[in-house]
Amino acid sequence: MTVSGLSAVSQDYLKTIWTTSEWADESATVKLLADRMGVRPATASDAVKRLAAQGLVVHEPYGSIELTPAGQAHAVAMVRRHRLIETFLVEMLGYGWDEVHDEAEILEHAASDTMIERIDAALGHPIRDPHGDPIPSADGTPHRPDAVRLNEAPSDSPLTVCRISDADPETLRHLSTLGIVLDTELSVDDHRAFAGELELRLTATGTRLTLGRLAADAVWVTVIA
Repeated sequence: MTVSGLSAVSQDYLKTIWTTSEWADESATVKLLADRMGVRPATASDAVKRLAAQGLVVHEPYGSIELTPAGQAHAVAMVRRHRLIETFLVEMLGYGWDEVHDEAEILEHAASDTMIERIDAALGHPIRDPHGDPIPSADGTPHRPDAVRLNEAPSDSPLTVCRISDADPETLRHLSTLGIVLDTELSVDDHRAFAGELELRLTATGTRLTLGRLAADAVWVTVIA
């Protein structure tokens, strides 16, 4: 069975389980799924039981939820769909990067596997979406960069922005107005932990910025060799 043969709800749960641990050392639980899916814990528990009956997850009561090989393949396929659609909406239809997440959440369930592969080809087989999240290959291979959160980046080292979380559109818009987008080069002058702020410098212009830690937590960077 391909991922298209699953219900939209099952597709969403599998994708959420997989993305939970993509950028953080965090395990999926029923409570976490309920929070992220906006449902009651009992509803999330029932969904997990159905996925387990289909051989897509393994879950012990009150424990973490693990994807089986089949579940992982389906989850990665949905992640690939979502991120290719986001990229298509930005590059081909002129959407802003802060507008595409909800649209992709709808379209990813309606698109066929053939359409997704044609979108991929039309875009030239991109390796990341508009927010820097890696787009898995057609064979399911993920390509996460070796990156750290800006809050955890070393001071006085040249850095490149490689990912900005799309969890909050307001944060995307705020960072964009500051000039912090994908591939922006910058450095951290000071981690002001006592104030919950970072002092940054944009490499191209020398502009100094003060960024709150909540916004900085959404930014991932790599150190420029």
